[in-house]
Amino acid sequence: MAKEMNLGKGKTIEVSRTNDDAWYAAAIIRSMQKNGRISVEFQTLFSGDDRSKPLKEIVDLSHVRPHPPPDDFDLAFESGDEVDAFCNGGWKPGKISGVLENSSFLVILSNTHEAKAFRRLELRVHRDWIGGRWISAREQRKLEMDFGSGTPVEVRSDEEGFVGAWFAAKIVRAIDKNMFTVEYQNLRTDDESQLLRETVYSQNIRPAPPDILESKSFRFLEEVDAWYNDGWWVGVISKVVKNSSYFVYFRDTEEEIEFKHSDLRLHQDWIGAKWVRASQGLKLCD
Repeated sequence: MAKEMNLGKGKTIEVSRTNDDAWYAAAIIRSMQKNGRISVEFQTLFSGDDRSKPLKEIVDLSHVRPHPPPDDFDLAFESGDEVDAFCNGGWKPGKISGVLENSSFLVILSNTHEAKAFRRLELRVHRDWIGGRWISAREQRKLEMDFGSGTPVEVRSDEEGFVGAWFAAKIVRAIDKNMFTVEYQNLRTDDESQLLRETVYSQNIRPAPPDILESKSFRFLEEVDAWYNDGWWVGVISKVVKNSSYFVYFRDTEEEIEFKHSDLRLHQDWIGAKWVRASQGLKLCD
C-alpha cells in the first residue's frame, strides 16, 4: 500500500538540487502548503566555509522524498548492482563495476561516468520512491517479465540529455535474461534510412503502458507524461490555460513548456509487475 509522505516540521527527508543527481539529507523547518514548497535545513551542506552554519533553502515539493529505510550492511554487493554512493555530502546513483580489497568497491557514477572507490559504509542499495513506496533495483530485477519477439515495450534512456525519458519500441530478440535487442518506433538511424535498433538491459525496459480512460482535463499539480522529442517525459501540470493547453514543469531540467491536451497522458509507474497510477502521496503538515 502506498504511504503518504509526512512533511511536518522537524521531519527528516531527502532533497535533490538543480543540475545535481544526488540526494541530500535535510530537516523540514516549515511547510508552505499554499505554494507547494517547504523550508529545509541540510544536514551535510553548509553556508560557505563555515561548517557551523547548515545551509537553509526553500525547495519545491517535486524535489523532495522521504528518507529511505536503513541499509542492511551485511548485504554483499556484486558487479552490476545499482547503488547510491556518499560523495560530497550527498548520495549519488551509480553501479558497482568491481569488488576491491578491504570491503571496498569500484563504482561508476551515473551522471559523470567517473570511476571511484568507496567503502561499504559509504554505499547503500539504490531505491526509487515510486507511487508512494520504495522500490529497489534488485526488487525490479526479480520481476520476471517474458518479452517475446515483437512485444511492444517502452525503453528508458540513459543518454545524456535524454535521461529518464521513455521511448516506444518492440522486442527484436532476447540476448539473455538481462539483455534485449529492441527496435524503436519513432527513433531512426543517423542517416534516417531505417528505424534505430539498440541492445538494452532489462532494467531499462517495461511493458507498453495500458490505455486508460483519457481525462477530459488535467488538474494543477497532476503528474503526467508529455510527448516531447519522440519520447514520453514525466512532469507536473504547473498551469492550466485556455483551449485545452497546459504548462508542464520538468524537475530535472527546471523547464516549463506548454503542451496541447493530446500530447499528454496520465503518468503511470510499473511496480511489482503492475501498473500503478501516480500517487497524490504528499501530506503537508504545519
